[in-house]
Amino acid sequence: MSLHDEMTLAEAVRSAADALRTAGIEGASRDARALVAAAGHRQALDLIAQSEAPLGTGAAEHLAAMLKRRIEREPVSRIVGEREFYGRAFKITPATLDPRPDTETLVEAALEICGEAGAVQQPIRILDIGTGSGCLIVTLLAELPAASGTATDISEAALAIASQNASRHGVADRLRLRQADALDGVNERYDLIVCNPPYIPSGDIPGLARDVRCYDPMSALDGGEEGLAVFHKIAPRLRMALGGSTKLGWALFEVGAGQAVLVQRLFAANGFTAFRTWVDLGGHTRCVAIQSLD
Repeated sequence: MSLHDEMTLAEAVRSAADALRTAGIEGASRDARALVAAAGHRQALDLIAQSEAPLGTGAAEHLAAMLKRRIEREPVSRIVGEREFYGRAFKITPATLDPRPDTETLVEAALEICGEAGAVQQPIRILDIGTGSGCLIVTLLAELPAASGTATDISEAALAIASQNASRHGVADRLRLRQADALDGVNERYDLIVCNPPYIPSGDIPGLARDVRCYDPMSALDGGEEGLAVFHKIAPRLRMALGGSTKLGWALFEVGAGQAVLVQRLFAANGFTAFRTWVDLGGHTRCVAIQSLD
C-alpha cells in the first residue's frame, strides 16, 4: 500500500479498501471511507462531491496510522473517536463503552412509553444509571425537550465525556452529572430510569470478539458470575427512585441474550409485577421495562 498527499480522495479510498480487504476486514469499503474522511478532516459527502480533490498535506501519514490500527482490529469508532447513535455523533474514549445499535432499542422503548403516557412534552425527570458516553440520556433529553435529567457513572473520566456530548447536542443545561455506583447517593425520585449495565458473565469475557474485549472498558462489560451483578444492586432500591411528579414510573434496562426472564424474576422478587419487553433488530429481547405501580 502506497499512500501520498497528492492522491485524490477517491484513490485514497480505493487504496485503503484494498489494504483492509487484504487483511480480511469485513466491510472494508465502508471502513475505508470513514477513515479517509477522518484523516482528511472531511465530511462523508465530500468523498463523493469532491472525489478528485487531493487527500491533503499530512493526511496520508495520518491515514496510514489509522489503517494499521484497523488492521489490528481496533474498531473504526475508536480510531476516529466517535460513534453515531440515534442519528447523532457521540464522542467516545477508552473510558466509555462504544454505543451499539442494539442500545437504540432502549431509546425507542422510552419514547414509546412517554408517547403512550402523553409525557413527550411534559417536564419529566430522567435518571441514566451508568451513563458512559451519555448517549442514552443526551438522546432522550434531545428528543424530549421539556425533560431534565441526571446521569451517574463510577468513572469520572466517562462523566467528562458525557458532559462534552451533552454540550455538543445542546442539552447540558438540563443535565446533572454525578459520580456514583448504581443508585448510591440517589435520593430523588424519577419519572423514567434508563440503564445499560454491564451484563456479560465474567466467564464469557475471554470469548468476546477482540474489538470488544480489548477496547471497551471492562467495568462496562463484566456483569459478574451470572451477568446480573448490577441488577442485584439496583433491584432492592429501585422502588424508592421511581415515581416523579407525573407518576410515569418506568425503569428500562438493556439485557443480554437470554437474560430477560432472569431479570424479570429478580425484580418480581423485589415486589414488581408490571413488565414489558422490546426486541432489537436481530430479534433478541434487548430491553426489559419495569413499572412502579405505587
